[in-house]
Amino acid sequence: MATLNLLFGVIILIKYMIVNGWVYGMANGLSPNYYIMACPIADIIIRNAVNTAVQSDPTLAAGLLRMHFHDCFVEGCDGSVLIDSTKSNTAEKDSPANLSLRGYEIIDAAKQALERQCPGVVSCADILAMAARDAVFFAGGPFYEIPKGRRDGRRSKIEDTINLPPPTLNSSELIRMFGQRGFTAQDMVALSGAHTLGVARCSSFKSRLSNFDSTSDVDPSIDTQFAKTLSKTCSAGDNAEQPFDSSRNRFDTAYFNALQTRAGVLFSDQTLFDGAATRGFVNAYSFNPAMFFMDFQRAMLKMGQLDVKEGSKGEVRSNCRLIN
Repeated sequence: MATLNLLFGVIILIKYMIVNGWVYGMANGLSPNYYIMACPIADIIIRNAVNTAVQSDPTLAAGLLRMHFHDCFVEGCDGSVLIDSTKSNTAEKDSPANLSLRGYEIIDAAKQALERQCPGVVSCADILAMAARDAVFFAGGPFYEIPKGRRDGRRSKIEDTINLPPPTLNSSELIRMFGQRGFTAQDMVALSGAHTLGVARCSSFKSRLSNFDSTSDVDPSIDTQFAKTLSKTCSAGDNAEQPFDSSRNRFDTAYFNALQTRAGVLFSDQTLFDGAATRGFVNAYSFNPAMFFMDFQRAMLKMGQLDVKEGSKGEVRSNCRLIN
């Protein structure tokens, strides 16, 4: 009887741990409660750093979210995008695709605070993942718990950024590229919804305004009036910024609404509405914000576990900009 009671107690405990997230993600070494003993205030420290920064400059929410994506799609979610270049190595952050990334100072601030409280415990990769999650929340998006325990990578090379999807891909190419990383077409459209925050630089969309093909000077998928808006933006130079939608600092469905009116800024944005395999998701998310929020957080959880480093495969950097 005592043995049965003990077994029953263990079963109840396991169920409790699963429900409360203790076991979730352990298959790849990650767990929502990874720091519960070693650094229980990790979430609070990171959340405070992000909140302080976003309150001061709301545009930083987009920067943190984009940085997490650019980290995970290159060598996995290992904080490699945070590493500075050296005389002997040009790092990821100095790739043309990453020169517009922002928010490094927020990660630095969170890391410094964490090192004072629990030195050598919380990885830079986890800080970036949690900071991106908090940025979404403070911009009005969903809050989602994420499994933690990523280790920091020791490699950061400019040539690896070739794995980042360029803004010139059509929907079929995007589906194929994201599919190679385990994402469905629906995941890809949901993740693209991150463009509800932030801006694009003229250099990333000016090709849509001239020399598009042999028969038209302007990408025919652009609304005529919106094409004029983009042209006006580009008149200020390649670094001129165009918001992805009408509420650049608010996490909402305005991005999908814009695609429906052919006001997508990048070719890779507008193609989601033009593609037969993706248009339905665009329409659904535009109509149903709750569905978008749910699918976005699910896709972010999947993205946050791309090729994570475990144990001796990585390290915990004391400075996010430098390999130990």
